[in-house]
Amino acid sequence: MQVPHARVWSKWMGLALLVIVLDQLSKIYFNTQYQFGEMRDVIPGYFSFTLIYNPGAAFSFLRDAGGWQKYLFTLLALGVSAYLGWNIIRGRFSHLMNIAASFIMGGAIGNVIDRLAYGHVVDFILVHYQHSWYYPAFNLADSFICVGAALMVLDSLKQPRAH
Repeated sequence: MQVPHARVWSKWMGLALLVIVLDQLSKIYFNTQYQFGEMRDVIPGYFSFTLIYNPGAAFSFLRDAGGWQKYLFTLLALGVSAYLGWNIIRGRFSHLMNIAASFIMGGAIGNVIDRLAYGHVVDFILVHYQHSWYYPAFNLADSFICVGAALMVLDSLKQPRAH
């Protein structure tokens, strides 16, 4: 298979880079403008911004696992990003799948940057109900990863099925 022209795949790498930049800028803002644990309501009773540090994965998965998870999630994120990036470069993905892969790569690398720089991921988006039920805090990187995963599912539903 011939590798597509760099202009074709570089836009997808640029999209991943944009996700990383947006993610890191948002985390810098919350790290400098909020105190750890501070919560400010955006939609009272339902949506707040808060500054939380998560040593686990997306949505606080394995946050209390003892530290080994930092290395596992870093290696996993780098491996998945390399796989997705290689397939973008090789031209193996559809347009929608390229968007999905770019979102996932950008989100994964954004969280890797946090793990390497701080030893934890900076989370700041908090969805809750009347301060009695809380969804685990998350960040833009997590959001892009989830949207990317949803786009991958959508892309797979659009593909013709083998008989």
